Amino acid sequence: MKFTATSRSVQGSSASRRLRRAGRVPAIVYGGKGDALSIELDHNEIFHALRKEEFHASVLDMELDGKVQNVLLRAVQWHAYKPQVMHVDFQRVSADQAITTKVPLHFINEDVSPAVKLQGAQITTIANEVEITCLPKDLPQFIEVDLAGIEAGSVFHLSQLTAPAGVQFVVTGDDPVLAAASAGVSGEGAENGESAE
Repeated sequence: MKFTATSRSVQGSSASRRLRRAGRVPAIVYGGKGDALSIELDHNEIFHALRKEEFHASVLDMELDGKVQNVLLRAVQWHAYKPQVMHVDFQRVSADQAITTKVPLHFINEDVSPAVKLQGAQITTIANEVEITCLPKDLPQFIEVDLAGIEAGSVFHLSQLTAPAGVQFVVTGDDPVLAAASAGVSGEGAENGESAE
């Protein structure tokens, strides 16, 4: 995905307020071989881009003052109660340097699993993203988690998921649980998160 940025010379909170009133968003890009650089973005363009999942988990083409740089979205600050983007952080990426970032999980085939189809269980997804490390060219927009084989009363761990080519999962501590199937409790109890005891 591509977006446009402009260099920003004036900094500080009052300058940022003026930018926002003019429909612009203060932002920063850092990392790689260059210095941290203050930039500004068009609010409408970045607001709509941020609503797309791939903008959060892709190497982005940032056109800055006529030159294109590859960057990753690193942080977004939103207004406390308005649908307004307050500040955005980007990190430069190099084709030959591994990056560590989070990508969304897409769960599939819950409805055909033995847990749901045969045992009347309900599947709860515990995690909606996973941290990975890879080269920019190998960065997936999302990773599919196939729950076709999950049984009632069992859980699906990260170790059961096959990483895409060139991708490694970043795990600290125990093997994370991605999804769990209830032990076939009634629909009402399962929805309320009650245990099957």
